Amino acid sequence: MHRETLETIAFRAGYLALFAFLLLPLIVVVATPFAASGRLAFPPESYSLAWYAEFFNDVRWLTAFENSIIVGVGTAILATVLGVLAAFGQELDEGSRIGSIVGPLVLIPLLIPPVILGITLLMYFSEIGIRGSYVTLVLAHTLWATPLVYFVMRSVFSRFDWQQLDAASDLGAGPVQSFVHVVLPNVKHGVFVGGLLAFIISLQEFVMALFLSTASTETIPVLAWTEIRQALDPMVSVVSTFLILFSLVALALAVVATNLEWVSKQLS
Repeated sequence: MHRETLETIAFRAGYLALFAFLLLPLIVVVATPFAASGRLAFPPESYSLAWYAEFFNDVRWLTAFENSIIVGVGTAILATVLGVLAAFGQELDEGSRIGSIVGPLVLIPLLIPPVILGITLLMYFSEIGIRGSYVTLVLAHTLWATPLVYFVMRSVFSRFDWQQLDAASDLGAGPVQSFVHVVLPNVKHGVFVGGLLAFIISLQEFVMALFLSTASTETIPVLAWTEIRQALDPMVSVVSTFLILFSLVALALAVVATNLEWVSKQLS
């Protein structure tokens, strides 16, 4: 064999091994809920769907699941609006002093440990009297989700033909009309992907939700952590499996949306 062929084989074997190593814990998590016994075991000694049935009959888990969806959707909407507008505004004001500091400012929440954010937000929201509501969780998760949406949209806007915006202005369209009828239709797939990423971040965020949620607003990760402290049973794996499936479906939708955008550009 040529040296290049050996190097290619070694490289592929290396990243396949790394990929398998990263996926192995997910396989264990997905397999353990099928155990018929009341303890975690891999591989399961016998198989049953009893724990999935238990999940759909448990009001606490269903309520936590509903809370996670509500907070996730709220976070996706708010983070998408803020991220799109911030990226759009920076593109229009690229050369100004304010435009040059938007990027570093957006990064700040990602650089602060979530424990610090959770404690700070808990004190602040308690002071203004909205602690423990869906609003507090949405605002907290938006701090982490908005930077992701922002950087996705920066990438999308870098490929946008800004002459279309100039043409719309020349034809008499106002700023809002130009944005709604010219910009958004051309970047809708990027907006969709950014919103999905924001939803995934919110769905799996734990630390800030632990500080800010109450018994009526606790999300799936918070309830799972509470249950683990008391007993380690397959129900935790059931919940983890649902979170994994939601994330995979969201990522698949993001990939499909990205490919649709690429195909449409090739055909245009």
